[in-house]
Parts: sequence; structure tokens; C-alpha cells
Amino acid sequence: MSISLFDSPPDFDQPIAVLKHCHDRIRKQLTTLQNMLAHLPEHGADIDAQNGAAAVLRYFSNAAAQHHADEEQDLLPMLRATAGADDAAILEALLPEIVQEHLQMEAIWLVLAPELKLLASGTSPALSADGVRQFVALYTAHMEKEEAHVAPMAKRLFSPAQMAQLGQAMKNRRGIGN
Repeated sequence: MSISLFDSPPDFDQPIAVLKHCHDRIRKQLTTLQNMLAHLPEHGADIDAQNGAAAVLRYFSNAAAQHHADEEQDLLPMLRATAGADDAAILEALLPEIVQEHLQMEAIWLVLAPELKLLASGTSPALSADGVRQFVALYTAHMEKEEAHVAPMAKRLFSPAQMAQLGQAMKNRRGIGN
């Protein structure tokens, strides 16, 4: 029996599982950010801090933006078009919140990213503790909301063809299989 050494992501034929996997990766990056707050006062911009900052930068500069686009351009419009009655009412309440939270996360990221770039280069050990706390709290609550309401609704309402359409859109966004 072979045991995989790596946490391999689900295939895009399971797009909701891919989105959940993204949330798990976001949580890991948020933990790194929080750990840096404790690490920096004692160790400064050492190699561990530089590597952590570089990893967080890579993830949130690329994959997180794609994840938000997956939701805003594909998942949520598809849900809105499919949902009826109670589901539609839940979506009408959640959709503006989700989009607003994406904008808030992006605004906080615009403050954190330059700090992380300096930290990744070893130039400065500064990192906004308030910015990190806000970013972590907002992302955590946001992901919990999506996992409690949006993902289960999509799993329940989407046909296999809709799941395939969502998965294909996500692959296209990432340039996979083109």
C-alpha cells in the first residue's frame, strides 16, 4: 500500500471540494501570518520570517484572487440562477455580504502586501498586528459563512452538468487544460 506524502487537491470535477481545499490553504496562510506576529519581535526578519512572508505573499497575490473570482463570477451567479424560495432568500442576504467581505479583505491586503514584501526581502521586520488580526478575523468568519451556507446549497442544488460547468470555469481561470 502506498501512502501519499502530499496533501493533493481534489480534481476540478469536484469544484466545491476544490473551493474547500482553497479554504484549508487559506487557513494555513492565516496561521503563518499569526505566527509571524509572535516571531518577529524576538527574531526579526530572519530567514524563517522571510520564507513565511514570501509564502503568504505568493498565496494571497494569486490563488486567493482566483478563489474570489471563482465565487463571484461563477459559483454565486450559478447559485442565484438555480435557487428557489428559501434558498433564494438566503442568497439575497448573503451575496452582498460575501462580495463586500471580498472587497474588505482586498483593502486590508493592500496594506499587508507591501509590509510582507519588505519582510520577505529581509528589509523590515514590521508587520501590522491590527491588519493581521482584521484580515484573519474577516477571512475566518467569511469562510465559515460560505462553508455553512453556500457550499452545502451548491452541493444540494447543482446538477452534474452545473458542477462540470463550474469546474471547467475554474480550470479555465487557472489556465489548466487550455
